[in-house]
Amino acid sequence: MTLFHFFNCAALTFGPHAVYYSATPLSEYDTFGTCVKAALVYLGTALVKLVCLATFLKVQENDSFDPYQELLKALIGFIDVAGLYFALTQLTHRNISQNHKFQAVGLGWAFADSVLHRLAPLWVGARGLEFTWDFLLQGLEANANLVLNISLAALGSLMWLRKNKPKTLIPIIYLSAGILATMPSITSFLARANDHHPEYYEEAFFESSIIVSLGDKLGYKEEYSVVSH
Repeated sequence: MTLFHFFNCAALTFGPHAVYYSATPLSEYDTFGTCVKAALVYLGTALVKLVCLATFLKVQENDSFDPYQELLKALIGFIDVAGLYFALTQLTHRNISQNHKFQAVGLGWAFADSVLHRLAPLWVGARGLEFTWDFLLQGLEANANLVLNISLAALGSLMWLRKNKPKTLIPIIYLSAGILATMPSITSFLARANDHHPEYYEEAFFESSIIVSLGDKLGYKEEYSVVSH
């Protein structure tokens, strides 16, 4: 059961990449080299981001929201955009069309991301003795990430490779790139706001008061303790 669970999760995580390559014209035009180059660019981009995060960001002692740190994090997030720009414009490709180029780059980018962030946790965790849904959800997340990266490569292709861009789409294109780069900061801010929302504590206190009062009416004399999260 353990090995079967691991193979199921691995197939769900990495199988769609192979299916996409085989089911689309990418395999017919032999774009495997472009996928490999894009994956290598992603690994280099991830290494540069890791060095920048370790150098410029400090470890916060509390969970307070620091705008300066989040701004630095957003600026470092643009390294992904720069890496994708390099993969789309500077790499040497075979004589393939623009549509096949951005699909190959997006596919290689997504596969490298799945290998870097999901292979080791999958190998360690999915081979455990107990079944867990976390790794199946991780595989679904990899599928969503594949769609996201191919869409991002299509956006970059429209931004940097197409000469006659529609003028109405130019602000939307750059706005989407900015949202993508600042998404970690946005999710971090929303997570902290949710954790420190005062209504959460008022609701928890109200529910605990009801439980204590009901226990007193039923004749229980035990002490009640409220656990705050």
